[in-house]
Amino acid sequence: MLIAKDICRSYNQAPIIQHLSLSIYPGEMVAIIGASGAGKTTLLYLLSTLDQPDSGSIVCDGIDLTRLKGDGLAQFRNKKIGFVFQFHNLLPEFTLFENVCLPGYLGNFPKKEVEKKADELLSLLGVSSLKNHFPADASGGELQRIAVARALINNPFIIFADEPSGSLDAENATRLHDLFFELTNSLKQTFVVVTHNPALTTRADRVLLLKEGIIQPA
Repeated sequence: MLIAKDICRSYNQAPIIQHLSLSIYPGEMVAIIGASGAGKTTLLYLLSTLDQPDSGSIVCDGIDLTRLKGDGLAQFRNKKIGFVFQFHNLLPEFTLFENVCLPGYLGNFPKKEVEKKADELLSLLGVSSLKNHFPADASGGELQRIAVARALINNPFIIFADEPSGSLDAENATRLHDLFFELTNSLKQTFVVVTHNPALTTRADRVLLLKEGIIQPA
């Protein structure tokens, strides 16, 4: 599904990711772990096109993402990749339903299809009753579920998540992790997750330990 070959990334001449190669397979849950400053978020941003490597290639769906620029890159990201961050990043002026639909609208998918899919996702994730609420009216755990629905709206190949349960209490973190694994089972959704949460890493299909910009045996 996604293949990174010999990617490198430096900031201010300091190497962060060093000649790293990896493959992500369909329907698997991959956890990326490591100490602070090991390059986990940098790697996630490179794989998800939010950043570009200095060298090497990242191929997804047969397309070398390092060669995409401008509108082509934005369209690929919108239609093929989903994101869940530590903080939900929902737009406060829109309802939760509108937040979920927004990537579909921006991708120029038919409005009726987007809204039908949004209703299905809100039902699947157990938050249908909140569809007409605004972000200020929902709990942290509920907002992360909405963020997951938003990430799924365009049927992405892969969802990238950066410490998605980092701002949640233990109970809501467990619920979010359960949801991820339900989605890998029911929708065959692929997840790549940066996490410090041991409860998630013990359940992942693979754990990648990043140390000084290099993948080490976990």
